[in-house]
Amino acid sequence: MEVEQSLYAVDGVIIVLDGTAGVEAQTVTVWTQADKHKLPRLIFVNKMDRPDANFEKCIDDLKTKLDAKPICLQIPTKNIDGQLGLYDVITLEHLTWEQKDFGRIYNKVKVESSDALRKLQDKRSELIDELSGIDDELAEVVISTESFDNVSNELIVQALRRATCNQKVVPVLLGSAYKNIGIQCLMDAVNAYLPTPGERNQIYNCFGNDLAGKVFKIVHDKQRGPLTLVRLIRGELKRGMRVLSSGGQAEVITKIYEPLADEYREVNSIQAGDVAICSGLKSTVTGDLLTTSHTSLKNAQKRYMQSRDTAAPPKDIENDDDDELDVSHELFSIEPKIPDAVYFCSIEPPSISAQTAMEQALKQLQREDPSLRVSYDSVTGQTVLGGMGELHMDIVKSRMLTEYKIDVDLGPLQIAYKETIEAPSKTTLSVEKEIAGSKQNVNITLELVNNQSELFSLDKSPENLQNLNALRPRILQVLRKGATAALERGPRVGGHVVDTQIRLHSITVGRGTADSFVMAAAAQCVQKLLSTSGTRLLEPIMTIQIVAPNERISAIMADLSRRRALIKDVAPKGDRNKQIFVNAPLAELSGYSSALRTISSGTASMTMQPCGFSEMNAVDESIAVRRAQGLD
Repeated sequence: MEVEQSLYAVDGVIIVLDGTAGVEAQTVTVWTQADKHKLPRLIFVNKMDRPDANFEKCIDDLKTKLDAKPICLQIPTKNIDGQLGLYDVITLEHLTWEQKDFGRIYNKVKVESSDALRKLQDKRSELIDELSGIDDELAEVVISTESFDNVSNELIVQALRRATCNQKVVPVLLGSAYKNIGIQCLMDAVNAYLPTPGERNQIYNCFGNDLAGKVFKIVHDKQRGPLTLVRLIRGELKRGMRVLSSGGQAEVITKIYEPLADEYREVNSIQAGDVAICSGLKSTVTGDLLTTSHTSLKNAQKRYMQSRDTAAPPKDIENDDDDELDVSHELFSIEPKIPDAVYFCSIEPPSISAQTAMEQALKQLQREDPSLRVSYDSVTGQTVLGGMGELHMDIVKSRMLTEYKIDVDLGPLQIAYKETIEAPSKTTLSVEKEIAGSKQNVNITLELVNNQSELFSLDKSPENLQNLNALRPRILQVLRKGATAALERGPRVGGHVVDTQIRLHSITVGRGTADSFVMAAAAQCVQKLLSTSGTRLLEPIMTIQIVAPNERISAIMADLSRRRALIKDVAPKGDRNKQIFVNAPLAELSGYSSALRTISSGTASMTMQPCGFSEMNAVDESIAVRRAQGLD
């Protein structure tokens, strides 16, 4: 069984290094993501049976490139035939694998008095010394016994588990996945050093024994159809069970599969702490929380609030309340919070006959990836994709070709600017027209004001109160729908108009006027207000975290200053690296990851995510408008 590049354990991450190459770019990416989510990690140095493998170099790379604190639990050794074996630093044992049965059986032998034993004892003493500086319980034992030799293996394992769960150290193991050498030890280390679901997910205790599962991935199988991968945190998932999915829709799980590498085995139930592959769920999307019913969700919310109220008051009440609200929203919201798209482009099928297949494929991709936005532009008659970056769009195109055999054409990437009004404005629009012999008449007065709280409101002033009270709810509903739809496309670059409230002052609808006519009149009135009052552009801003060696920081910061970046902070990260926190406009970050690799000679790593929108000055705004219009 070949180990994947990054195999996510139940509540931690196994990062696999190539023993011949050390820490590579993709390893840095996995490490950074695990660090961001505060996940404990194990390191497995693979391909150590190769002649050019270098274990010491891998350890040095972990210290210099990742600023990690590795704890080596094994030492490689080879016999006269070049067969790989391992020395266990904690138990002082020699481990060998039988190649005739593909490494399924391995032997443990205590190391006798020799140079190898003395070397192992020195390594064990160094391990205890390093751990005792981190773990107080182990330090007390060392001080009381006044010797490293009297520390039991159980105490070392317990101290190493505590340090790993607190992300203070990273245990390092080695072997050869192709020959199954060291795989058994790796699985034992997962159980010994990584936290259990109960330790890492105590916030879900409010569900008790009720079902609580997180959908973390959706895949489409050619034979089985859409399969939903659920991480079961609490309760038990059974075949035929009714669950509550996104949007409050109830669905029934027809079959449950247990994942075994690339094979699926059908089972009747899955317990908490395991991963289930469910078929039959049609409305779930990535990020959904699955429960049994609304009652179960409400009861869990009550228990969570009660446990929070009984806790000790925090020192920083304001910040703690914000954190609690974020946790509560993430925990109990059925629909996941999806960031706004920052890039968009048109997508066209290779022929008209492939249009339906393309639309079906995009629907499936949207279920797998909720951050992918698909919309239809009625002005241009095109299907428009919205995504989180250049790579995101490239992946969509590649998957359309490889998985769905549709060679789509993507238009040029455009930045998803937003617009907002420059100043409040008010106007009255009177529309009268005869359609199919029926006279249609609408007189409407609307106002646009800067407001972030509400999208649509009524003016309750005395002169307008009587008119609005006589308004029928159905007319108000279609009026609101038409007016808010007009904010989806601004007059400058077609961006979504935000931070703007539509205020209705009065409306008069003639007898026999159709609802569609009222909706169109409301949209026309809002578009007139946007054109007359004018709008300003808001550009997407990205938060970037860069980790680079100290000697590369000045060149990176000089490049950032040319990109209109705002450097928030520069903090040390270990002895050799520094971390830069930056806010920069997305328009200046095209191809930045490649530029960063060039500047740092491949030694820097970065993470980037949206952090909101910001106003632009007149010069940058004019450049953005010309780019959006295809003039630059």
